[in-house]
Amino acid sequence: MELYKNKKMLEEKVFKDPIHRHIHVRDQVIWDLIKTKEFQRLRRIKQLGTLYLTFHTAEHSRFNHSLGVYEIVRRMIDENFEGRDTWNSDNRLVALCAALLHDIGHGPFSHSFEKIFNTNHEQFTNDIIIGETEVNRVLSTVHESFPAEVASIIDKTHKDKLLISMISSQIDADRMDYLQRDAFYTGVSYGSFDMERILRVMRPTEEEIVIKESGMHAVEDYLMSRYQMYWQVYFHPVSRGGEVILNLVLKRAKQLYQQGYAFNTIPKHLLPFFNENVSVKDYIRLDEAVIYYYLQEWIEEDDEILSDLARRFVHRDLFKYLPFDGSQITIMELTELFEQAGINPEYYFFSDSYSDLPYDYDRPGSKSNRKPIHLLSRNKKIKEISSQSVIINSITGKKRQDFKLYYPKEKIMNIQDESIKTKILNLLNELH
Repeated sequence: MELYKNKKMLEEKVFKDPIHRHIHVRDQVIWDLIKTKEFQRLRRIKQLGTLYLTFHTAEHSRFNHSLGVYEIVRRMIDENFEGRDTWNSDNRLVALCAALLHDIGHGPFSHSFEKIFNTNHEQFTNDIIIGETEVNRVLSTVHESFPAEVASIIDKTHKDKLLISMISSQIDADRMDYLQRDAFYTGVSYGSFDMERILRVMRPTEEEIVIKESGMHAVEDYLMSRYQMYWQVYFHPVSRGGEVILNLVLKRAKQLYQQGYAFNTIPKHLLPFFNENVSVKDYIRLDEAVIYYYLQEWIEEDDEILSDLARRFVHRDLFKYLPFDGSQITIMELTELFEQAGINPEYYFFSDSYSDLPYDYDRPGSKSNRKPIHLLSRNKKIKEISSQSVIINSITGKKRQDFKLYYPKEKIMNIQDESIKTKILNLLNELH
């Protein structure tokens, strides 16, 4: 087992990558994990879900991203941490494995899928790592308790908080990869920041990664890049509109199944999810290619709502959207009018809200449980970054929230009762 843990490949494997130029694999364990069917499945899971409906090149996968997070952690350790008194070199392999596998439990379209079928990608990450899987067999070859140790870093229960902070903190390898990767594949410049500088000024401590004070401005740039990416890309209203349609079509399919509806094409891969009795084997069999197949088939279903919603998603015929103030009175009024017009508001009227907190930390009067980003001064004192940075202080604890209403405009325009149509249009126009 010890031999396998330290085993190096005869020849280094190198992945070409548009973000890191090259991703280097020399450890046999890492190479064996990449070859497992559970990890290869991530090639068939998009990193950004429905975002490709707005940013047409956003087709990259969680496989790409997972390799990127691994590479950043490898560089942290091999180029910066190794040899420092506060870094335990025995932790190198477990940190690399946790970085590589941190997203192994994501399902198709990730968060949309979880909302409808009550699945949890974090739980499935744990189940894939410690269950009867190829991933588990590789990790268990290192030693019997190694899978559980890897899982404990990802679920943030490991006793070594430094290892957790490397892949899950407010400045970690996960965020540093996805911001740059998502910016590259969406064609925007918001996610750009000086990662090389940040990696050079990172220092390991017993509890966390800290940043040398001289690197503060690079962290400012990183946090502002994150802020811009959320509001310009991740929360783009058209992208959210695609997610709305996907949520509704999956919800309709599940509801029809529970009502005993006879599907023309039985969605057998989804039956465990409809029944909410999903094994790891069921979960691994499902990817976005399977979901796309059923969406295509559902266009031909007899149920008008399922057919229409599936068609809208496949052919990108999305709902219109409007900003609104979050008023439940507006929602109630429009819901009643939709019902009177014969338009099912459960599937054709949707309010969406989203919010972001770019930086915060646990402090008196704060509701945050986040760990702060700490700076290491020349005299070795630790300082919380917003106390030193005017820029970061300006966004600390500042939560921004937005609301959108989604609806099918053509259905409203086709309402036969002119008085109801006018009332709906007037209410919607007031929101402009």
